[in-house]
Amino acid sequence: MARSRLVKTLRRGDIVLFIVAAVISGDSIAVLAGGGPEGLVWSAFIGIAFLVPSAFVFAETSSTYPEEGGPYQWVRRAFGRTWASVAVILYWITNPIWLGGSLAFIAGSVWSQYVVATSAVGDFVVKLVFVWVAILLAVVSLKRGKVLINVGAWAKLFVLASLTLTALVHVAQSGTAGVDWSAARPTVAGFLAIVPVALFAFVGFEAPSAASEEMHDPQRDTPTAIARGAGITLLAYLAPVLAIILVTPADRTADAGVMQAIEVSYGVFGPLSGPLLTLTAVAFVYALLTQGSAWMMATDRMQAVAAADGAFFTRRLGEFSERLGTPVRMNLVSGVVSTVFLVLATVFVHGTAAAVFGVVLTQAVSTLLISYVVIVPAMVHLRWTHDTIRPYQVPGGRRGFTVLAGIVYLFILLGSVAAVVPGVLEGFLGLDYDFAGEWGVSRGSFEVFTVGVLVVVVVAALVGRVVGSRSQPTA
Repeated sequence: MARSRLVKTLRRGDIVLFIVAAVISGDSIAVLAGGGPEGLVWSAFIGIAFLVPSAFVFAETSSTYPEEGGPYQWVRRAFGRTWASVAVILYWITNPIWLGGSLAFIAGSVWSQYVVATSAVGDFVVKLVFVWVAILLAVVSLKRGKVLINVGAWAKLFVLASLTLTALVHVAQSGTAGVDWSAARPTVAGFLAIVPVALFAFVGFEAPSAASEEMHDPQRDTPTAIARGAGITLLAYLAPVLAIILVTPADRTADAGVMQAIEVSYGVFGPLSGPLLTLTAVAFVYALLTQGSAWMMATDRMQAVAAADGAFFTRRLGEFSERLGTPVRMNLVSGVVSTVFLVLATVFVHGTAAAVFGVVLTQAVSTLLISYVVIVPAMVHLRWTHDTIRPYQVPGGRRGFTVLAGIVYLFILLGSVAAVVPGVLEGFLGLDYDFAGEWGVSRGSFEVFTVGVLVVVVVAALVGRVVGSRSQPTA
């Protein structure tokens, strides 16, 4: 990788907005709200018990090792290239699949329902354009791309603030939609149901570190940016979840989303509600677009650094454009993967095939969470074995870092088990779990595809590592 092509572009405010753009997710808000009052309680608990320790340990590690590639560099330093190649492909693969799956489909639905109604063909075109515009934003120079990402972060905060504030006005005028606060009593079953989604919602504070060498002062700016981003993230999840619960009947919260709740709460504007709803829907789609692009900027850089280091097939994938300063080849690979999953998700929309593809898609997205099974131990290993100057240290020094990382790791293991083998923990605790009703396939079929996805991804990492180690650096 030619470091001379990296231009210092990101300042502290840019890093904060990058975190807002990447971490806060509209689809996750909808799922958390689907848990009703109990979902809100567990979201708040996980936010405090997991998000806060996570922000501490990633702030320290990111500021200590300000190298392009972020987590790839940490795992490589701790455990070598092979483990780093596995960790980074698990981290990377989630995002093009998520872009072509969940994000594109939510964007297409919102666009058709609230902006311009589309036919089946038109809907696919909207989704395809959505995917490739997100990729294009990752391809352009970071100096220009960051401006569009920053606008997307503000658009997201506008949408969520609009939902929260108008929901409160709506409640003041019309009351709540019959919220049963007795349902807020936390249960083990409720916790196990929500923990994978909540953890997926609250990870990603290390994402900007993928562009550490494109920051003006990563060692000073990263800890402060992560602290501010963590506070904004916690509020930006909990407030909208509460708003959705307040304005949505209890029997419909599982199907409600951000825009559906906004549609109800915007009733306070009377005749202006229609135009305002359209404007908000456009902002929401743009926020989804820049969210996907922000993750592409981060994860494509990580995978490109791995390729340049001989850990992912060919070093040519690790080249950064001399003109743009971005890993264009890796961006295009992500675009192709996103498009493939968009096409497959469009084809497999009915029957057993749809259920099977839903399992594959869910597991592929879960690989981001699973990547931390390797990343977090690498961080702890570095903390104990590397006598490195640390511009920022968590309270308690090395032992404090280890305790907080241990808490994060316990949550990660719990979420990974719940994602890979759902229902096992419930069965161990004697709780009922309707597997076929939840997933639409038998447990045996689920595990075949679940394990299959993980095997394919890990094998790809190992093959890429072997092939990459044999490739020669390009001029």
